[in-house]
Amino acid sequence: MIPRILKDTISDKLFKGKTLILIGARQVGKSTLIREILKDHDYSFFDGDDPLVRELLTNPNTKEIETILGNSKIIYIDEAQRIENIGITAKIIHDQFKNVQLIMSGSSAFELRNHTNEAFTGRKHEYFLYPLSFNEYENSVGYLDAQRDLEQRLIFGFYPDVINNRGEERDTLNEITQSYLFKDILAYANIKKPEVLEKILQALAFQVGSEVSYNEIAQLTGVDKNTVSNYIHLLELAYIIYPLTSFSRNLRNEIKTNRKIYFYDNGIRNSIIQNFNPVGLRNDIGALWENFLMSERLKRNHYHRKYCNKYFWRTTQQQEIDYVEETDGIITGFEFKRNPKSKVKIPATFVNTYKADVEIIDKDNFRNFVNI
Repeated sequence: MIPRILKDTISDKLFKGKTLILIGARQVGKSTLIREILKDHDYSFFDGDDPLVRELLTNPNTKEIETILGNSKIIYIDEAQRIENIGITAKIIHDQFKNVQLIMSGSSAFELRNHTNEAFTGRKHEYFLYPLSFNEYENSVGYLDAQRDLEQRLIFGFYPDVINNRGEERDTLNEITQSYLFKDILAYANIKKPEVLEKILQALAFQVGSEVSYNEIAQLTGVDKNTVSNYIHLLELAYIIYPLTSFSRNLRNEIKTNRKIYFYDNGIRNSIIQNFNPVGLRNDIGALWENFLMSERLKRNHYHRKYCNKYFWRTTQQQEIDYVEETDGIITGFEFKRNPKSKVKIPATFVNTYKADVEIIDKDNFRNFVNI
């Protein structure tokens, strides 16, 4: 098992008076992480995918919960969003059984949050687990092996099952995409036309690193703009993609409303377009590099509590900065170029207007960008 950064963070919160909730897409390693944290503890495990468990934990009264808990001091409920009214049941456990540590995890993050947000105000610590980070991977296999494997990770990404099943990456990714990620979205939203969802995903995959036009995607997929917007929102809630909005403060020619869309994992992106060609045979390596850096920066900032606002910057004259972070009023720009020898012209307008530093992130220095 590759050690996860969140392990110590969550372990330190045991028996501190809060319910612990771990969310994230299917197959990113949530159950494995919780079991690793609890391996030296006695705990009771309940699987929300089990119909008997769902029946048992749906609307029990306090006396019934006491019977269910028995002598257990730790209760772990996986796929908690599958259990009707789990927020109420969990609230009773939290409020009435003060010596019991409740832990819940779920792959349908939007459902689990809907069930627990109101009931658990002030009662929980919530964590999000991504696919493996480059930082976690490097800490496990060492600097040299991580560097040697970088091109493979640009193609196949960082899902644990992908890394653990060398030679079967394509099949593993297709299984994750079709059987888990799509399944959750279709089930949650009761989508009648899954082929439209797939077309929208493919359109987004081909536009990684570029500004996304909902009107253009609507024309490509044959649906209206509102449908495109709704489907993209669902894909964001399912943690398959995430948006980056434009940075605009002072200049009249700054683009103000556009968005770029990135995937949480390169392997999922490549599975959607069914392109697993090696780096040397691809014409989209720039997009892969940018998506890799963005997702790794996201993991790094989240796991280490580096809070910032995130943007891209572009003007109507096509001056641009790939990525902009604003932290405590300090603005920093980043340009992504895989080749260290690439010539980069930094827009003086951006630097002078915002008193900003701009860093070039390439394959020689990217570790400083994605690691702590």
